[in-house]
Amino acid sequence: MRNATTIRPEEASHFGKLAADWWDPKGSSAMLHKLNPVRLAFIREAIDTHFAADSRVMRPLTGRRALDVGCGAGLLAEPLARMGAEVTAVDAAAENIAVARDHAIRGGLSIDYRHGEVGALGLAGYDLVTSMEVIEHVADKQAFLSALAGALAHEGLMVLSTPNRTTASRLLLVEGAERLGMVPRGTHHWEDFVTPIELHDLLAAAGLRMGNPMGIAWSASRGLHLSDDVSLNYIVTARKD
Repeated sequence: MRNATTIRPEEASHFGKLAADWWDPKGSSAMLHKLNPVRLAFIREAIDTHFAADSRVMRPLTGRRALDVGCGAGLLAEPLARMGAEVTAVDAAAENIAVARDHAIRGGLSIDYRHGEVGALGLAGYDLVTSMEVIEHVADKQAFLSALAGALAHEGLMVLSTPNRTTASRLLLVEGAERLGMVPRGTHHWEDFVTPIELHDLLAAAGLRMGNPMGIAWSASRGLHLSDDVSLNYIVTARKD
């Protein structure tokens, strides 16, 4: 199961073409730049809770290993490294890995970037495994989550985020955001979105217990923010049973 193919070549190609301006906050990945602080707030609280870390400490992952799967050009991998983690980051697009490596070097960060199929890289024993907005792009969701579970240490923490498959997400994330140019055309395929119930069952089949999902919502007054409303997007923790 762990060596099953999960990469969709057309998806890797789509995101690889966006690599050059991934770090431009006003470029094609502008929405990810706005989303990243929201995700990081959730991740930091989850780290503090799971590992009993002091919320005032700047580097709560010191001495721990972190794996970011579907890392793109490193928007999450770099903050994890700055939190003290020894970071490995994997992506299906070679172009993304090249940009990520260059950006990390220029920022003085040591991150082990790898290109390829996550289940075939022999990854194991990570204290923290993250995968943000990735499962909706893979060919085999169960195989993908099994590969993530295989990389997670027994007492480790996993954090996942993904769009929910609802009428609201179709209208706003696909038809709205893509037509308005907020997200590159072809980024989202609504039928591949995963509901919280579906993700719960997929994680359970991989031997993982899912925490309560937290929504990532949008409003004109607050922008993107953590919310009880999971109708657009949500983020969850998981751990081994």
